[in-house]
Amino acid sequence: MKRRSALLLVLAVLGWPATVVQPEEVSESSEELGSESPRRRSDTLFPTIDIDLPEGDLDLRASRLVGNIFFQGQVKYNFVDGDITAFLRYRVYGKRQTFQLTGFDSIEFESVEDVSGDFDRVRGLLGIFEWPHDYHRRSFMLLEVDRISSNREELRFNDNLTNTFVRFGYQIGTPDDPRSNAIVGESRARLDRLFTPHRAIGPRGAGLTAAATYGFDFLLGDFDYIRLELEGLKRFELPRGRFLVWRTHGGSFPRKKVIREGPDVPQPDRFSIPRSELFRLDGRENLKGLRERLRGTENLHTTAELFLPWFVDEERRALGLNWSSWYWVLYGGYGTIGYDRDVLTDVSEYYPDLGIGIESSFELKGYTIFLSAVIAQTLRGDSEPEAKLSIKSYR
Repeated sequence: MKRRSALLLVLAVLGWPATVVQPEEVSESSEELGSESPRRRSDTLFPTIDIDLPEGDLDLRASRLVGNIFFQGQVKYNFVDGDITAFLRYRVYGKRQTFQLTGFDSIEFESVEDVSGDFDRVRGLLGIFEWPHDYHRRSFMLLEVDRISSNREELRFNDNLTNTFVRFGYQIGTPDDPRSNAIVGESRARLDRLFTPHRAIGPRGAGLTAAATYGFDFLLGDFDYIRLELEGLKRFELPRGRFLVWRTHGGSFPRKKVIREGPDVPQPDRFSIPRSELFRLDGRENLKGLRERLRGTENLHTTAELFLPWFVDEERRALGLNWSSWYWVLYGGYGTIGYDRDVLTDVSEYYPDLGIGIESSFELKGYTIFLSAVIAQTLRGDSEPEAKLSIKSYR
């Protein structure tokens, strides 16, 4: 059933009569929107593809830009867990304001080991307003209504509940960065990159994103919380083409209510907060070597990536492919997460993380393929090395 649903959604997206572009590749400049460029031609037949392993994440996007209006269909499918999300977007660009309307349907299964087929489903509609103050500074407002349901009778999601919230955000730098834009806008649609050099960080190699979310339990809402999130980036240029990217992320829920207690109630389900809004410490965006799935309401972590070029902007033939760049990457991370603010000051609750990886690109049948890989390990407990791989196509 999972595979059939995934196939139907994938076919729906691939059938979209579209020019293929990535949303981060679309400039918000009205002059550029009005100019002809190869990105706007309608003879491209295949969508951009992103694959993440071993998580098994596949991201397909088909888009069309007509004048200053942007249409997009997207499917994210995890062929290991069976998780699947479909998006439809309508976006209007302007000099003083940009508006985006998005509808989505997301199904997340408990885990790959769970044979019961238990799942959580979230269907939602959101609207995003963006006001650019200049190229490097912009404000955001998001209003979202989510319908949450589950087939698990023992959890509080067994009835259809509604998460209604409003979010206000501000950015300095990072104008076209999906990860930073997920903080102030759509969180489910982001592309989880292993490394950060592709990110448009901002002036003097620095960027900052902040957002405040208020989930309210009146009108249609069933949840009650306030969520604060902040992320900073800094790129340091070093001799011989080397560079270091430093990232720090923090988040907190200053307002939350305990609505259920007991030994049989999972910790993420005890508060008036939907699971999807909790912070995560594991994953390729966070601590790359952490295998355990950790959620919480209080989060602080930092990562550093040192890029050492082997060759850049050269054509080298190997393995039947034309390689144009290759970086060695030294990675380090340090962070904590929990449901009490005491974890932020308790050194014993932090996870150190180390790894080594590569960031490279090559040409294949008219496509540029970006390949990233890392082997990382959390230096706490009996953890084992974790290997991750990302493949992104660009035409």
